[in-house]
Amino acid sequence: MTAIVSHHVYEARIDRVRSVMAARGIDALLLSVGHDLPYLAGYHAMPLERLTMFVLPRDGHASLIIPKLEAPRVVEMPSVFSLLPWGETEDPVALTHKCLGAAQKIAVGDQMWARFLVELLAVRPGATYVRAQQVMSALRATKDQAEIDALIAVGAAADRVAMQLQSGDIPLLGRTEAQVSADISARLIAEGHDKVNFAIVAAGENAASPHHHPGSRIIQRDEIVLCDFGGTMNGYCSDITRCVYLGDIPTDVADAYAVLKTAQATGVSSAVVGQTCESVDARTRAVIEQAGYGDYFVHRTGHGIGMEEHEDPYMVSGNTEIIAAGHAFSVEPGIYIPGKWGMRLEDIVVATDAGPLPMNKVNHDLVAIHA
Repeated sequence: MTAIVSHHVYEARIDRVRSVMAARGIDALLLSVGHDLPYLAGYHAMPLERLTMFVLPRDGHASLIIPKLEAPRVVEMPSVFSLLPWGETEDPVALTHKCLGAAQKIAVGDQMWARFLVELLAVRPGATYVRAQQVMSALRATKDQAEIDALIAVGAAADRVAMQLQSGDIPLLGRTEAQVSADISARLIAEGHDKVNFAIVAAGENAASPHHHPGSRIIQRDEIVLCDFGGTMNGYCSDITRCVYLGDIPTDVADAYAVLKTAQATGVSSAVVGQTCESVDARTRAVIEQAGYGDYFVHRTGHGIGMEEHEDPYMVSGNTEIIAAGHAFSVEPGIYIPGKWGMRLEDIVVATDAGPLPMNKVNHDLVAIHA
């Protein structure tokens, strides 16, 4: 992965990490595969049998231990870390052990392969190990300006594809869900995404399954089509859901969608700095429950987003975390009537001191397409 922001941003992130490490009495941080590593070093490790390890002592310079054949992929930032390539006959665990110095309480990345931790345990039997999530989760949940700018850009790219869907530029009638999913995926790439993470296309009764896998079902007239899609651009993720209807929208569908649209707008406006995450879920859900559709809203209101499609914070009952400026998350209520139809409306929102900032601007209506 190529670093996409200034080295000063990474330096500032590492300073914040060290402050948390000091507060928690953590001597060193170890990161391997996963998204914590590119967050701090601008490099995304491949999930290889060869060890990649970012070693961050609370005091002292960070090191990026990497297979020598992978070193050309690294954007070197000497002020952030020292690059330590290792050859095929060298022992990277021994090198990690050396870089740790006298560290005793070590935070380990959640996605580091167990085989490497087991090998490290053998050479540092007296150390105490905790999850790096204790250090990284809250920091990554609070986006800095470089991250917000990236989310704005990728959200705008996803909006352009959603506009193509609503305008009828993406053919639906007579095509399979899988064909439309592939079409949406190609358009995400054309609009600047580096990769597609998912492209749900669910027609008619299939839309009642929130995570439906698009298949051979042919899209027909007089039915709703739910499209939920997103990808990654410059390291940050998009995620948007819009529904269209092929033909004249029947009264029951129109009435339910009016409730859904109100609920989603309520959720967005409720996402205010200082409120709890669960309050966004509760206020969104209340609109749907009061309209009699409560049993048909079967999932949480939203999930955090950034370098990963799903990360902290989560808009769900029981999460009393306070929304802070820089928190980025989806607001995506749904109504799903088994055997008949389903609908969902989703935007990504960033909480700011000036109020919630939606990343998605495209039409929120249930658009009727007559083709």
